[in-house]
Amino acid sequence: MDLTIVGCTGSLPGPDSPASCYLVTAEQEGRRWRVVLDLGSGAFGALQRHTDPLAVDAVVLSHLHPDHCLDLTAMRVWRGHGPVPATSDLLVHAPAGAAERLARAYGVAGSEPLKGMAFVDLVDTVPFTVGPLRITPFAVRHPVPAFGLRVEADGRVLAYTGDTDSCPGLLPLMSEADLVLSEASFVEGRDRARGIHLSARRAAEAAVQAGARRLMLTHLPPWNDPQVCRAEAAQVWSGEVELARPGLVTAV
Repeated sequence: MDLTIVGCTGSLPGPDSPASCYLVTAEQEGRRWRVVLDLGSGAFGALQRHTDPLAVDAVVLSHLHPDHCLDLTAMRVWRGHGPVPATSDLLVHAPAGAAERLARAYGVAGSEPLKGMAFVDLVDTVPFTVGPLRITPFAVRHPVPAFGLRVEADGRVLAYTGDTDSCPGLLPLMSEADLVLSEASFVEGRDRARGIHLSARRAAEAAVQAGARRLMLTHLPPWNDPQVCRAEAAQVWSGEVELARPGLVTAV
């Protein structure tokens, strides 16, 4: 199973990266499967550097803030009006209400869902499969309904937090994960609000408690100094604290 960082800036597109978007791929019987975790603002353009959009088997949205879902509208344009229009529906696994939310963003009258997309509600702890990828959503702590996503394939585990603060769902999400891809939007001592985002330190504490093997920080807003966040996590995490960057490809 491979992970490609398409976009990793927190809360909005930054000067060097789109907002949240991660491409996960795995092979089964000679066929490569592709799942996109989040498709935030500005990410669809960068996604085209890494895959044909029509080759994407499913999109999974952790929650419905624009920096995690808005470019699904761009995917709709490509699939409906691109050089080779799509001939089948794209599966979109997302929190309840996603079809109406994205239809409004696209400008469709009323609550008509995006044409060519089949929305499936995420349910806490209920897994689903896309080819060889088994994906289990875990409810996390954010101002809107949100899920962390545990992705398993090839005997490996990727745990993606989406947006969250510390919460009980992080332990089963991250349990013995080979790679934790954790948001770290807040800085200890600067950002005091709770129930919204993790700091790098709190992300590291959760990963240590869960027995994870690797920790990669992501969703850093443009105003954060990545090295400050890395140093904060390193106070807790004994191994290398990795930083997500656009275009990075890593085996999980």
